[in-house]
Amino acid sequence: MADSTPTPAQTTHETEIDMESAQPKSRRRALVVLVVVVLVLVAIAIWWHGTFTEDTDDAQVNGHLIQVSSRINGQILKVDVEENQVVKQGDVIAELDPADYQVAVENAQAALASAQANAAAANVNVPITTVNTGSNLRSAGADLTGTVASVEQSQQQFEAAHARVIQAQANLTKAQADLDRYRPLVEKDVISKQQWDAAVAAADADKADVANAIATERAAGDGVGVARQKQTQAQAMLKYAETGPQQVAAQSAHAKQAQAQVEQAQAQVDQAKLNLSYTKIVAPAAGIITRKSVEIDQNVAAGQNLLTLVSLQDLWITANFKETQLRHMSAGQPVAIEVDATGKTYHGKVTQIGGATGSVLSLFPPENATGNYVKVVQRVPVRIDFTNLNVEDQNHLLRPGLSVEPKVRVKP
Repeated sequence: MADSTPTPAQTTHETEIDMESAQPKSRRRALVVLVVVVLVLVAIAIWWHGTFTEDTDDAQVNGHLIQVSSRINGQILKVDVEENQVVKQGDVIAELDPADYQVAVENAQAALASAQANAAAANVNVPITTVNTGSNLRSAGADLTGTVASVEQSQQQFEAAHARVIQAQANLTKAQADLDRYRPLVEKDVISKQQWDAAVAAADADKADVANAIATERAAGDGVGVARQKQTQAQAMLKYAETGPQQVAAQSAHAKQAQAQVEQAQAQVDQAKLNLSYTKIVAPAAGIITRKSVEIDQNVAAGQNLLTLVSLQDLWITANFKETQLRHMSAGQPVAIEVDATGKTYHGKVTQIGGATGSVLSLFPPENATGNYVKVVQRVPVRIDFTNLNVEDQNHLLRPGLSVEPKVRVKP
């Protein structure tokens, strides 16, 4: 009967066979574990991405398209830019013929000088009028006082002349009475001829005195009338002099009007200079020239569009997120922005969430009252502003209309 106990060589061979069969099992086990770990990591990444970030490929760069036009009428003298040229803010785009506007500036400056001269003269006349009216008032008052005294003096002279007339008439009456008494006496030679002649001479002298006294009285009466006329004139002059404050006020108003005319002329000079400055059409912002339609010797009108300036300074992202992605989205959340054209990633933040969906804001909004309603996930425009874009760098290569993929961190 043969012995069945394995030899050492057989045992070693069997052990090697068992180890060879165990190695594939351990590799399969490790591969399964690796696959499970990868799936778990992918699941975690998907969960992380879906929970903490929201992204969309329906997004683009937006910016300002500035329509550059002339502010005045004129003929193009020079064009300083070409199509698709990058310009800085303040760069000259085109120049109009400035001759007419230079002449307008000179005319306005001449009108300003004339208005300033008139205003200076009017301002000088204000104190002169003040002094003159004051002195005229005092002089008129003194003249009136003098004419009143003159009237009183003339009246007294008239009364004195009238008294002399009465006295002369009384003397004449006495002389006539003496002649009447002397006539029969001289006829009878009672008195001498000499006495009669003396009485006749005295009577004649009294007649002359009466005539002289009457003439003096009439002259004194005329003097009273003249004095009263002068008094009336003095009263009128006083009333006129009393209007001095009104004259000063009128002169002051004239000076203010002249000053207003100076300011008006200055405004015309400023406007003329502005129009002259408008002969140089400058870029209102940094950007790229496009749709250029201006040429040399072209006559342009105020407001006529000459070209479009694509601004590179104020750019933002308009991302159309699904309404289901807005549950945790709010202003201020950070955003990673991947640009398809450059492959670069920029940083930004959510600034605004649109007030309506894109379909409502479209030209023909949908009507859901037809009975054939199918629920469609709507998209809402979200504005995202850059936080690390150097607007002074004209070579950032971002252009309005470029496609981007923003990723919003909706949870911290």
